[in-house]
Amino acid sequence: MTNSSFPRTVGRAGLAATASAFLALGLAAPASAEPVETYEGSVRGQYIGNAENGTRVNMDGGGARTSLFNLELEDGTLLTTYCIDYHTNIVGDAWYREDKWENYPGQGDFAEPGKVHWILQYGYPALSAAELGAEAEFEGLSDADALGGTQAAIWHFSNGMTLDGDNSEGVTAVYEYLVGAAEDLPQTVEPDAALSITPGTASGTAGGTVGEFTIETNASAIPVDLQAPEGVTLVDIETGEAVDTVDNGDTVGFSVPEGTAPGEASFSLEATATVATGRLFKGESDEPTQTLITAQGGQTTVTASASATWEEGGETTPPTDEPSEPTEEPSEPESPAPTPSPSETPSETPSAPADDSNEPTLPVTGGALAGLVAAGIAALGAGGGAIYLSRKRKAANAADLEG
Repeated sequence: MTNSSFPRTVGRAGLAATASAFLALGLAAPASAEPVETYEGSVRGQYIGNAENGTRVNMDGGGARTSLFNLELEDGTLLTTYCIDYHTNIVGDAWYREDKWENYPGQGDFAEPGKVHWILQYGYPALSAAELGAEAEFEGLSDADALGGTQAAIWHFSNGMTLDGDNSEGVTAVYEYLVGAAEDLPQTVEPDAALSITPGTASGTAGGTVGEFTIETNASAIPVDLQAPEGVTLVDIETGEAVDTVDNGDTVGFSVPEGTAPGEASFSLEATATVATGRLFKGESDEPTQTLITAQGGQTTVTASASATWEEGGETTPPTDEPSEPTEEPSEPESPAPTPSPSETPSETPSAPADDSNEPTLPVTGGALAGLVAAGIAALGAGGGAIYLSRKRKAANAADLEG
């Protein structure tokens, strides 16, 4: 009787081996994406209370107090700011850091920052209450109404809020004037940062330029304080020339000669710069707090730094045009080892493999695994054939004896 399970067994073994191969290949994880570097301005400040309070305003069925907020920088400089996040309360003593408009973290989409910037230049306190009242054609405008109307107009463009009818005449006059007159300025009018270096860290390999750091500042010719091993310099990315001062828009990196041992380097900048009107400040803590924008800027001393690490570059052998030395004449080939005669039987107990625990084992790659699967199937087929022929010979001998 033919053993019908044999083909199925071979098939199962082949499928199992193939599945194992696919699983082994599939477990190779893709390389992780490089982390995205975020902008981090160098100017930090703390909310220390209100500079001035304005008239309460009613917008979209709700009401809110209006204020100008004091933001004290680390060197003691005091900035005056407005809120650009109507839906979030300010947290007492919260710390803030200068950032870009595009990184606005509050509720609402801050869809028209250019118009907010315009209002900061032509609203209160950039213009006095009397000057703003003249522009809005409203006589006797109070400071409180000038502030309230300006804040309401900012919220209109930062959070999409609309002033209700239940407001003072002065607030309404200022709001309607500013909203109607605000120019739709492009975001390219965003004022320059006081000082920032983006990104803050980088890594690479010796034998080239490591890192690509962009400088943003409204200061000029800022001296570079370089901390680096001998031979490593800070260079301009475009020209490759060493730099000892930087300006706004410069892009620099560390030039690390080939053969330099693995290490790190850093550079730092210090300058007197201006925090301009229209700079965004967002809270540093995970606890939500109002996002602020400067109504009145000021000068401050700022610092920023960046660093990089590198590994040793790979060694390469330069090509040569010289012909290789001729090898010695080959020796006479040895006679092949005699094959054992059929009468010789193999040892029933196979010899144990050599114990060489110091040799590392190699992973089985996809190609090698496929070869092993094919060899296994061939071995199974040969074994099945041998069993079949042996049984056939036994059956023939039995028939001869019976005859």
